[in-house]
Amino acid sequence: MIRKLRIRLILISMAAVLLVLIILIGGINISNYRQVVSESDEILDILMENGGVFGENMLRAREEFERQNPDFDPDDFIPPEEMEELFSRNDRSGPRAFMRFDEGRTDSPELAYETRYFSVLIAADGTVLRTDTDRISAVSKSIANEYASRALRSKKNSGFIGDYRFLLGQQDDSGNRLVIFRDCGASLANFRNFRNISIFVSLLCLLLVGVIVFFASGHIVRPVAESYEKQKRFITDAGHEIKTPLAIISADVEVLEMELADTETESEEDASGNEWLTDIKAQTKRLSELTQDLILLSKMEESSTVLDMKDLNLSEIARNQAGSFEAVAIASDKSITTKIDDDIHIQGDKKSIESLLSIVLDNAVKYCPECGSIDVLVTKSKKGALIEITNDTSETLSPEDCKNMFARFYRTDASRNSTTGGHGIGLSIAKAIVDKHKGRIAAASHAEKKLTVSITL
Repeated sequence: MIRKLRIRLILISMAAVLLVLIILIGGINISNYRQVVSESDEILDILMENGGVFGENMLRAREEFERQNPDFDPDDFIPPEEMEELFSRNDRSGPRAFMRFDEGRTDSPELAYETRYFSVLIAADGTVLRTDTDRISAVSKSIANEYASRALRSKKNSGFIGDYRFLLGQQDDSGNRLVIFRDCGASLANFRNFRNISIFVSLLCLLLVGVIVFFASGHIVRPVAESYEKQKRFITDAGHEIKTPLAIISADVEVLEMELADTETESEEDASGNEWLTDIKAQTKRLSELTQDLILLSKMEESSTVLDMKDLNLSEIARNQAGSFEAVAIASDKSITTKIDDDIHIQGDKKSIESLLSIVLDNAVKYCPECGSIDVLVTKSKKGALIEITNDTSETLSPEDCKNMFARFYRTDASRNSTTGGHGIGLSIAKAIVDKHKGRIAAASHAEKKLTVSITL
């Protein structure tokens, strides 16, 4: 139990950290990607508004003018006051706010020189009218035309073709459409590098947290382990202490019964005394059985308990156990039907497996209504043996009842109000035995008022 609790603590902690990392790293990377797309779309909008160039071709005209006039003085072309105003407006040398969310590159005077783009003008019939690749060296005109055709076939106004973000313009009066591509390779490379690094760092952090939680979980569950061990020790010690007075009470009752039996004439008070003694004897027997079951359950749940595992003929054990309950079932107008395959062998402790079958069969006979039936199925499974014991019930049990059926002292309302006896610990012992054999046990209630206990060994 403590080991399972520790594993559950580790898994829950790791799952919580993993969820936080996924949300955090995923959010940051999605934000980065959207920033790349948003900035590219903004630049493409500027280019589309100016026919595929920056500033209505002013940049290209000025470069051509400067190339043809080496002695050109900018102050002769642009008035000094306008140049000063332009410089102060685009000055980026001053202090910048650390937390500025609206800062981008579209307000930079270097944007036209930094941006790598090309454009293709396509006629209504798909003919390429103009291809401009002057602002990019990695793409030839033939590749540019191919990219433009792919953009048209995509039926999208914008998107990515490789590392190139494209924007498809509206048709003009002649039916021509302009497609502009921007090279986002550098931005996408930065995005991918950050994504890969963030994933690697997240996995490293997750591993580190896992190591820390692994060692810390021992200290965290230690109080629970100590409390659980004290509880089991108390049950064992109390069981042994209770057995002695119960044995004395039982012996005293037997002596009193013998004394009453030796009396030649019995009065009404003697008859009444016999009734009380019978009740004391019955309750003493019930307490003795409960004590023995608690001690057995405590021992089965101890990790130090070692079972005598041997090769067992499960078919033979099941037939013997089912046969021993046939008389009890017939006496209460119930029937037991068996379907047990031959020569089914398992590795297990014989005494524990006999107790397991006895507990489940006793539970089935006890809570089966009169004229009901109990079916016992034992067959081979993929990795061992499957045992299914099905009995009629007075009502259909809920899934919650079936799930809690193997908890200590758990009893459904119907079984609490019945006269079948029992103390709600038998199936807990059955589960402890199955767990010791590394098997599985479960209960399911069907619509036709039947309960099936399935055991896989």
